[in-house]
Amino acid sequence: MTGGSGPHGGGADPYPAGAGSPRRLVEAARALTAIAWRSARWHLAAYVLMMVAAAMVPVAAAWLTKLIIDGLTGAPDGTATTTRLVGLAVALAGAGVATAVLPAGSSYLGGEIGRRLVVLTTERLFASVARLPGLRPFEDPRFLDRLRLAQQGSTAAGSTVTDMFSAARASLTLVGFVGALLVISPALTAIVVLTAVPALVIHLRESRWRAGMLWRLSPLERWQFMYSDLLANVNAAKEIRLFGSGGFLRDRMMGQLRGATALRRRMDRRALVIEGLLATIGAAVAGGGLIWAISAAVSGRLTAGDVTLLVSAVAATQGALGSLVIAVAAAHHGALQFGHYLSVVRAGPDLPLAATPASLPPLRHGIEFRDVWFRYSAEHPWVLKGVDLVIPAGRAVGLVGLNGAGKSTLVKLLCRFYDPDRGAILWDGVDLRDVRPEELRSRVSGVFQDYMAYDLSARDNIGIGDAGSGGAGHDDLDRLRAAAALARMDDTLSALPRGYDTLLTRMFLGEQGGEDEAGSTTGVVLSGGQWQRIALARAFFRAGRDLMILDEPSAGLDPDAEADLHRQTRRYRSGRTSLLISHRLNTVRDADLLVVLRDGAVVERGSHDDLIATGGDYARLFHRQADGYRDRTEREASHDDTSAQR
Repeated sequence: MTGGSGPHGGGADPYPAGAGSPRRLVEAARALTAIAWRSARWHLAAYVLMMVAAAMVPVAAAWLTKLIIDGLTGAPDGTATTTRLVGLAVALAGAGVATAVLPAGSSYLGGEIGRRLVVLTTERLFASVARLPGLRPFEDPRFLDRLRLAQQGSTAAGSTVTDMFSAARASLTLVGFVGALLVISPALTAIVVLTAVPALVIHLRESRWRAGMLWRLSPLERWQFMYSDLLANVNAAKEIRLFGSGGFLRDRMMGQLRGATALRRRMDRRALVIEGLLATIGAAVAGGGLIWAISAAVSGRLTAGDVTLLVSAVAATQGALGSLVIAVAAAHHGALQFGHYLSVVRAGPDLPLAATPASLPPLRHGIEFRDVWFRYSAEHPWVLKGVDLVIPAGRAVGLVGLNGAGKSTLVKLLCRFYDPDRGAILWDGVDLRDVRPEELRSRVSGVFQDYMAYDLSARDNIGIGDAGSGGAGHDDLDRLRAAAALARMDDTLSALPRGYDTLLTRMFLGEQGGEDEAGSTTGVVLSGGQWQRIALARAFFRAGRDLMILDEPSAGLDPDAEADLHRQTRRYRSGRTSLLISHRLNTVRDADLLVVLRDGAVVERGSHDDLIATGGDYARLFHRQADGYRDRTEREASHDDTSAQR
C-alpha cells in the first residue's frame, strides 16, 4: 500500500525549485552549527581556535622563510645579524611544530564533534520517526528513501560541520597568501584568484548533481539490501533452498547492484574529467608564475626571498583555493543531504492532531463505528464501505469474513493508524480523531496477525509489550512469568539455558555482542507456534487495558494447543472488552456478538446460534469448515439420515 501525498511524500526531484537556494543552505548550515554547539560547545570552540591557528601558520612560515633567505643573501631589505636570523629560525621552527601538531589536535576535535553530533542527530531523527502517529509514511517508498538519506545526512553531520570550518580555514589562509602575492605581483594574484571562480561554480553544480544522483541511487540500494537480506536470512533459507530460488534472487540483487554501480561510475567519471581539467589549469598558472618569477629575479626586480615567497604563495594560494572549493562543495553537498534530515525531523504528523485533545474516559459503554468508509489512497478501491458496528464494553465481539473483507483494516482504524475518509469511530461518544493517538493506544493491547518476533531475549520479547510506560514491570520476573503462563510458555522459557534472559535468535553473540556469563554465545530458535505464544504473552503482559484485540491469535497452533489457548484466552477476556478476529470460526463462536464482513460492509451480526439459523455467510463458512473435520463416512451417513427423514 502506498500512501498519498502528504507532509512526508517526496516527488521525483528531491530538490524542487529553491531547495538548493542559498537561503535553504544557510538554514541547514545554521541548524548544523546550532546542534554542534549544543552537543560539543567546548570542543567546537577549541576546534575553531585551532582552525584559525592552522590557517595562519602557513602564511607566517612563508614570510619567515622569505626573511631568512633575504637575510642570508644580503638582500637590500635584509639584515644578516645572527640574533635576527636565529630569532627568525626559532619562529620558523615554532611554525613547523605548530604545522605538525595542529592537524592532529584538529583531527581529534573534529572526530569528537562528529561523534557527538551523530549521537544527538540520530536520537532526534528516530525520536521524530517514533512520533509519527500513523502508518502511512512507512508504506510510502518516497518517505523510506528520504528517511534513508536522512540517516546518511545524520551520520555525515560531523563531517559537514568540519567541512564548513575547513572552508573558513582555507579562506583565512587564502587571504594571507593573496596579501603576500599582492605585494609581489597584483596581476599574477588576479590570475590565480580568477582561475578559482569557475572551479567553485563547477564544484557546486557537481555537488548538487551528486546529491540528486544519491536520491536516484536510494531505491536501487534499498532493493539490493532487501535481496541480500533474503539471501542471508535464516527464515528465508528454507524456502530458498527448497525451491532453488537462490539464483533468481541473486540475479535480482546483482541487477540492482549493477544499476547502482553504473550510477556511481557516472559520478566518478564526471569527477575525474572535472578534477583533471581544473588541475591542468592550476598547473599552467603555477608554471607560468614560476617562469615569470625566475625572469624577474634574473633581471633584479625580485630577490631570492621574493621568489621563494612567490612560489610558496602561488602553490599555497592554489592549495587554499582548491581546499576552499572542495570544502565548500562538500559542505554544500552535506547541507543538501542534511536537508533530508531536517525534512523528516521537522515534518508534521501524518494524521491530523486536535489542537485541544479530548480526554479519553475509561470504556464504560462501547466503541461505535458510525458509517465508516476508508481506502488507502485515492487510487485504491474502498476497503470499508459504510461500516456500522458497536463493540459493547465488557463484551467479546468476533469479526468474521473472507480474506480482503476489511477485518485488518478495521483494526488499523480502531488503533488510529489511519483515520476514516468518511464517518467516525467513537469511544464512549468521543471521536478518536479528537484524542491523542498515544493516549488511545495506551488503552489497547493485542496480537496482530503479522506479529513481531524480535531478535531479543525472552524477557525483552515479552516486556516490550509495556515498554511504553518507561519499562514498568520489565524487571518483574513474576509478572513476566504470569503473562507467559497465560500463553502456556512459562515452562518452555524457564527451561532455556539462561531462562528468560536467553536470546531468542542465533543472529547475535550474547546480549552485548559477546559471550555471556554462562559461556553461551548464541541463543535459541523457537517454532512458529511458540513465537505466536510469545506474542500473546506480550499482549497479556500489557495488562489492565480497556480493549484487547486478538487478530488470528492461534493460527499457527496445533488443534490441542489451539483448544488449550482458546480456553485460556476465554478466561482472560471474561468481563473485558475484546475484538476477536479469526478464520477459524470455532475460536470465535462463543463471542457475545459475531459480525460478518463482506467486501468492506457488515452483512450479518448476531450470536453463533442466530447466524447458523439464518443460513447466511457465517453458516456457510462454519459448515464448510466443520465438514473438513468430518470424515467421508460420517458425512455420507449424515446425508443418508437426512434423505431418510425426507
